Amino acid sequence: MSDTSLAAGHYPDKAAEKTALAILVAISFCHLTNDTMQSLLLSIYPMLKESYALDFGQVGLITLTFQVTASLLQPMIGLYTDRRPRPFALAGGMASTLLGLLLLSYASSYPMLLLAAALIGTGSSVFHPEASRVARLASGGRHGLAQSLFQVGGNLGSAIGPLAAAYIVLPRGQSAIAWFSLVALIAILVLVRVGAWYRAHLVAHTRQGQRRIQFNQLTRREVGVALAVLLGLIFSKFFYTASLSSYYTFYMIEHFGVSMQRAQIYLFIYLAAFSLGTLVGGPIGDKIGRKKVIWFSILGSLPFTLILPYANEFWVVVLTVPIGLILSSAFSAIVVYAQELMPGRVGMVAGLFFGLAFGMGGIGAAVLGELADVTSIELVFQLCAFLPVIGLVTWLLPNLESSSKRSAA
Repeated sequence: MSDTSLAAGHYPDKAAEKTALAILVAISFCHLTNDTMQSLLLSIYPMLKESYALDFGQVGLITLTFQVTASLLQPMIGLYTDRRPRPFALAGGMASTLLGLLLLSYASSYPMLLLAAALIGTGSSVFHPEASRVARLASGGRHGLAQSLFQVGGNLGSAIGPLAAAYIVLPRGQSAIAWFSLVALIAILVLVRVGAWYRAHLVAHTRQGQRRIQFNQLTRREVGVALAVLLGLIFSKFFYTASLSSYYTFYMIEHFGVSMQRAQIYLFIYLAAFSLGTLVGGPIGDKIGRKKVIWFSILGSLPFTLILPYANEFWVVVLTVPIGLILSSAFSAIVVYAQELMPGRVGMVAGLFFGLAFGMGGIGAAVLGELADVTSIELVFQLCAFLPVIGLVTWLLPNLESSSKRSAA
């Protein structure tokens, strides 16, 4: 089935709208579950580093294995499901995450840790493209809002992970990770129901007819330039966020001598702010335009990132709040902007950009880990502070709202 059937987003009655809202909530919950498991892996790095006598380079390789597994598969899965949607693949992806959790909880060697990370990454690669498609299908035309609701579940999960690590895994040991497989099992059951709705909705739209995709009037060169700009913005955003998500706890422990548990709480504060920024970014983009949101999200964080490496413990924690709020507001806008840039390729675009997010984060974690080993964790944060400057390339993005108006005229 082509993606034109998925472009439809308005429902004939209130019951259908309520169903769509329920689906958005369900998808957001499952995204929360998926990303809690991912964040849990990142959050137990200090414990794994100590237990397995790892260096920072090996820690970065775990992240690279997880995120590259996801990034390489996601665009291919998205491209395939643009043509042949697979509603129940959502539950299958969560099953892979569940297996990764169980292996992680009983891993006895470094290669087993890498395999567990790969299974969790594979689960994400299957989940994100199809879940993003479901969110757009259930959006009622408010694509930014739907994408934000979907993504905020993931961000909340990322924020919950450090707390779960601090209060459940660290006090009880690595085997306590297995408890989270019960949550993954619940998510699988929810996704089976979502898959049934997804399949029925696709059939219903096939019977009712399909809306035409509205194409923009950009040339192939303009689309290529816009994609290159978006790639640069993804690089800037996720290299910087990799420094915080992977090494913030190490920075606080080594630079200020805080306890491991306290460092996890600080990470939670940053990730909670990141979640809130994700929630507001999409709806604001629906109202004022996605390009304006992207402008502010990348460049607006620059003053705070430049100050952070030279602040004391209290102000570092304070500064991570506006950094998380501002940086996170861009991703919903970037994904929806790219979907409007390439109409009819919802799954491929979602897979590509979620995959790039994971891939850039993984490469960033590995590179920054090696740099920290050679120099210091403090220097890593000083250098990463300048990454938001790349946001200046946003001015090269075409105004799709204007393009749509010209097309409509």
